[in-house]
Amino acid sequence: MRMYDVAIIGAGVIGTAIARELSKYNVKVIVLDKENDVANGTTKANSGIVHAGYDAKSGTLKARLNVAGNAMYEDLCKALEVPFKRIGSLVVAFDEEDMATLQELYQQGLDNGVPNLQLLGRDEVKEMEPNLSDEIIGALYAPSAGIVGPWELAIALAENAADNGVEIRLNAAVTQIEANEQGFLVTVDEDTLQAKYIINCAGLYGDKINNMVNTPSFEIVPNRGEYNLFDKGVGDYVNHVVFQTPTKHGKGVLVLPTAHGNLMIGPTAEPVDEPEAVETTEVGLKFLREKAKRVVPKFPFQAVITSFAGLRAKVKTNDFIIEASAETKGFINVAAIDSPGLSAAPAIAEMVVGMLKDIAGGFAVNSSFKPNRRPSIHFMALSPEEKAALIAKDPRYGRVICRCEGITEGEIVDIINRKAGATSLDAVKRRARAGAGRCQGGFCGPRVMEILARELKVDITSVVKDRKASYILTGATKSNDEYGLPSQQVADSQDI
Repeated sequence: MRMYDVAIIGAGVIGTAIARELSKYNVKVIVLDKENDVANGTTKANSGIVHAGYDAKSGTLKARLNVAGNAMYEDLCKALEVPFKRIGSLVVAFDEEDMATLQELYQQGLDNGVPNLQLLGRDEVKEMEPNLSDEIIGALYAPSAGIVGPWELAIALAENAADNGVEIRLNAAVTQIEANEQGFLVTVDEDTLQAKYIINCAGLYGDKINNMVNTPSFEIVPNRGEYNLFDKGVGDYVNHVVFQTPTKHGKGVLVLPTAHGNLMIGPTAEPVDEPEAVETTEVGLKFLREKAKRVVPKFPFQAVITSFAGLRAKVKTNDFIIEASAETKGFINVAAIDSPGLSAAPAIAEMVVGMLKDIAGGFAVNSSFKPNRRPSIHFMALSPEEKAALIAKDPRYGRVICRCEGITEGEIVDIINRKAGATSLDAVKRRARAGAGRCQGGFCGPRVMEILARELKVDITSVVKDRKASYILTGATKSNDEYGLPSQQVADSQDI
């Protein structure tokens, strides 16, 4: 039986951030996740906002960890080569009641320690964002807010953690946990492992993991949010993250540029019964359109390239649950990490590792810890001379696979063969953006599948879109060189 010091359950941005933080110490760590890839739950359907921290109630974990985490983003993303831009946010007001709410948010932000907050008038808002509605009378401006690639951050954290000795195990659903004298016996499908400590970062399943060894103390309520993603041609339609004045139901529909130059609107906020209910709905997408048009009346809806939905883990207390179990020593819950969980992730990781060190009596420092992720090559960003030199060294960088995003075969091969590397079509999309452009993989999908099959040494019919059984090919039909496949043909395709 394999023995570990720490088992982290959940490979989203929180679990991977904790794993990387733990890799700074001489601790044997395993990260377990039931999905086919890192960041395949809440993290992959995230708006990517690094919130400033004015909207969390003062004194809560959300308020403290949001502001602390925000301040850590530039250094973290630089070390891990993750796209991050500190573009600032605006909360816009349409009437005096909204302005009164903004005044409250302003004061709350000051109490929370948010830097450089400003209340703006109509003219200042229009100067910053000329495409916004003429009915807007003011805004709260938070220059410390930013945007990040959320799944890219989780993947980079996992990769760097793995480079520093952490084991990442996917397709590993935890089905049972038993407390024993050595810590915990963890059943993963039909396998078992032993861990001294457990950190529960299971997201939408956090309550179920807790209940395997503890008395039920919280219940996760899945909350669905739907989004529209727009083509890069309208990516500069707004320059900041633009919120509407929040209500008791949440922050409302927002408009923002993404870290890669697209435009996005969302999310809706709808409690659902199932932790897998990620379908989009006609009602939800209609709601997005109506709410977005209030802020940007001439919104370019003809430029939508895809729609998607994600789920957030909420609880009645509306705050993070980050605590060591009072009844089971060595078990730490990191649960109900909804918004601003992404913003707070680096600070949550530091807090949890500090808690674990207190329980364990400290850990020896890993003197060989490598803080930087192995550099990656972005071919289209190179100079003509650099491109020529790279192609001479490795011709695969001269073959463009994804025309929309300008992604080469060399880049795709690289992200497949890294630790915590890509094994599915969507996993390539999340790491290298092949399939993330205007055609959403319509052109490059078959070629990416061929590369995956070759690099992973598997039959192409076993390559999946995303989750374990999301097969794309049903079998061979006839030889068709159009797809670059010697004896396979695409039998069924889906937009990614």
